[in-house]
Amino acid sequence: MADKKYVYSFGKGITEGTGEMRNLLGGKGANLAEMTSLGINVPPGFTITTEVCTLYYENDRTYPEGLEEQVNEAIAKVEKLMGSNFGDPDNPLLFSVRSGARVSMPGMMDTVLNLGLNDETVQGLIKRTNNERFAYDSYRRFVQMYGNVVMGIDGADFEAMIEKKKEELGVTYDSEFTAEALKELVAEFKAHVTAKTGKEFPNDPKEQLWGAINAVFGSWNNPRAITYRNLNDIPHHWGTAVNVQTMVFGNMGDDCGTGVAFTRNPATGENQYYGEYLINAQGEDVVAGVRTPKPIAELEKEMPEIYKELTEIFDKLEHHYKDVQDVEFTFQQGKLYMLQTRAGKRTAKAAVKIAVDMVKEGLIDKRTAVTRVEAAKLDELLHRRIDPNADAKLLAKGLNASPGAATGKVIFDSNEAAELGAAGEAIILVRTETSPDDINGMAVAQGVLTSRGGMTSHAAVVARGMGKPAVSGCESIKVDYEKEQFVAPDGTVVKKGDYITIDGGDGSVYLGQVPTIEPELDDDFELLMSWADEIRTLQVRANADTPEDARKAIEYGAQGIGLTRTEHMFFDEERLPIVQEMILADSAEARKEALDKLLPMQKADFKEILKVMGERPVTIRLLDPPLHEFLPDYNELLVEITELKAKGGDASEIEEKEALLKKIEALHEMNPMLGHRGCRLGMTYPEIPAMQARAIFEAATELVKEGINVHPEVMIPLVSDVNELKKIKEVVAKTADEVIAAAGVDLKYSVGTMIELPRAALTADEIAQEAEFFSFGTNDLTQTTFGFSRDDAEGKFLPHYLDEGILEKNPFQVLDQKGVGQLVKIGVEKGRSTRADLKVGICGEHGGEPSSVKFCHDVGLNYVSCSPYRVPIARLAAAQAEIENPRK
Repeated sequence: MADKKYVYSFGKGITEGTGEMRNLLGGKGANLAEMTSLGINVPPGFTITTEVCTLYYENDRTYPEGLEEQVNEAIAKVEKLMGSNFGDPDNPLLFSVRSGARVSMPGMMDTVLNLGLNDETVQGLIKRTNNERFAYDSYRRFVQMYGNVVMGIDGADFEAMIEKKKEELGVTYDSEFTAEALKELVAEFKAHVTAKTGKEFPNDPKEQLWGAINAVFGSWNNPRAITYRNLNDIPHHWGTAVNVQTMVFGNMGDDCGTGVAFTRNPATGENQYYGEYLINAQGEDVVAGVRTPKPIAELEKEMPEIYKELTEIFDKLEHHYKDVQDVEFTFQQGKLYMLQTRAGKRTAKAAVKIAVDMVKEGLIDKRTAVTRVEAAKLDELLHRRIDPNADAKLLAKGLNASPGAATGKVIFDSNEAAELGAAGEAIILVRTETSPDDINGMAVAQGVLTSRGGMTSHAAVVARGMGKPAVSGCESIKVDYEKEQFVAPDGTVVKKGDYITIDGGDGSVYLGQVPTIEPELDDDFELLMSWADEIRTLQVRANADTPEDARKAIEYGAQGIGLTRTEHMFFDEERLPIVQEMILADSAEARKEALDKLLPMQKADFKEILKVMGERPVTIRLLDPPLHEFLPDYNELLVEITELKAKGGDASEIEEKEALLKKIEALHEMNPMLGHRGCRLGMTYPEIPAMQARAIFEAATELVKEGINVHPEVMIPLVSDVNELKKIKEVVAKTADEVIAAAGVDLKYSVGTMIELPRAALTADEIAQEAEFFSFGTNDLTQTTFGFSRDDAEGKFLPHYLDEGILEKNPFQVLDQKGVGQLVKIGVEKGRSTRADLKVGICGEHGGEPSSVKFCHDVGLNYVSCSPYRVPIARLAAAQAEIENPRK
């Protein structure tokens, strides 16, 4: 037998694993071991490690030597504890087989319950329980799950057979089936499996067990699990563990039941028990939404002793783990068993409240609280809500499963939803209930509506995890997949393609597109962010081109502006003709004349933004795009001229448009992204940076006179050589000094550059001789490092690269640390080798992406800059980076 330990047992008096062994035992296995060691009543069993999963895939789906022997030994330990034997026809031991990755992936992998039943052992179960109906219900469930999970039969086949049997017997619910009807279903299910697969349903319990273990390991790479891992940044090489656990039964009668609960409300964060249970049911009935369960509070009235014991365990677990727990439990004939505990998935709103409350309760400290909120999930707090003054027609009310308001076209099929969502359509996925197979549609939907299922159903848990609005258990609507419509209680028919609006905050469903309003951030959020600000060493600025953007940036806690794009101001309707006049000018004098008209407009823009920001630094980038972007489209203008000529139009107008056409031809570039733009424009037309500098410094000096101590930073874009920077810096500095001297004020300013070309990063030591600050423009730096044109790459081949695993992430969304990141690192090190106090930031979209923010912290940047709405994310991510890798 191999020396390597692959199997860890747990049960009364047996704790081979611990809660610290999550990477090896998976989250579920580690927590089962930990609960056992805490003296909590856990059905005994064993965990096959994640290492076996890795070896299984590495060795062409074969198991390591010695595994079978270790599994047999573990079964023997359980048999001894339970006083029953696996496969014994008189006193059978039955198992559940479940997955368990190191992080929770709810519903993404496979589960088999009641394993070990066959035509002989079912008789032993009847004898032991004196309950024939229960035994055949368990057997029916086992064949149904095993047939689907292990033998590949479509679950809908079994559901259709159940519906047919209900019709034959004239009953509504599964629970109304007699023992005889269930016995017939078992036989019909098995016959269907054989007809579909050509194989007999296995009777040998050992064969059943290995079939289930194979299926759970195999489900690690099923499409829904892969999609979930991609969406949640879970590495594909981690693998899953397999947990084999003694079955306890919630479906043995009315003194039995099963439930799922959270120690606090995972939607709001309120400190109250939250969950659901069903009497006379098995666990999958609660999460699958087959019957709408009862709220956990009702258990106190129905079974006060079970409720008391359960809530004592909730408190014990929460104090032990110092975090909200998501638990599964079963009670069998008055005895409570805990089947699982894990850190509860929660909305961002709940995460913030829980973190703050736990600090106030003394459970955790501020630094721990800051790590408890996923930075990226703060996006959820910026979700819209229904405008309370909106005139909206309420169609129905369901459960408020996941917060936020969403509007979209009704789509009933997940695959169709996935296609339309990918094409940019706003859709609401409407299902009777969702299953893990619906994840592709849920991923792109604006929101999810289900007519069945509770607050812990698949739809609710997954939508909360994705930060999407969801309404579940909306039983008053009747969903008809065949007609592709649902009918509201008042008879309103909503067809595929019709618009609805859902409010996941209160469970409302409205007809049509209802106006929504921006959220307001509460005191708990402000308090948590203040703790993050105390901890972090990386500053956070915002990219802002308008006074409105600047105000929003301050509201969300920005410490300055890291990028103001001046070209956006040129596209204004009033200004565009003057910009075009400047471009069409055939002499420096004519060009200056047009620029003189633009000067007061630019100055007014800068003055307002600088005024809003007050003493906070504002980095203003000089004109960057190629000039042809400000001119009409060549082909459209050609058509216009042709039509004017055909209709005998005004000769002077035709002449004017033909001159414009010639200029467009002259300015045409094969590759404008690498063409006559950025500092190259300033090199050939120095009057452009001169005008912009004058506008900046006239605005700044006026504000200084008004008593506002502003800090303008002028950024010269697309520098590849220090000499480019030197030339344009001279123009800027000369203009600035003239304006400041004429105003007679004291104004500090700095001139720096954007590092967005590989050569600039590699010669940063030379560039730093002139630049007083660097800002890495990682959008263009990513394009020029990869040789990708972003628009072409994202539209044509980048999705394929991501699907094929050539690239792990879209490098325009998540900083490529191996390539682009190394250029940033080189640029920082070389720049500071010349100028030790060089201020360095980043102003691409990456400035608001948590893993990119962490990289910026690690390589010693002074600040990141991102869109105003991502500032809170960057602030929290920067604090988490400091906790993980302290700079203080």
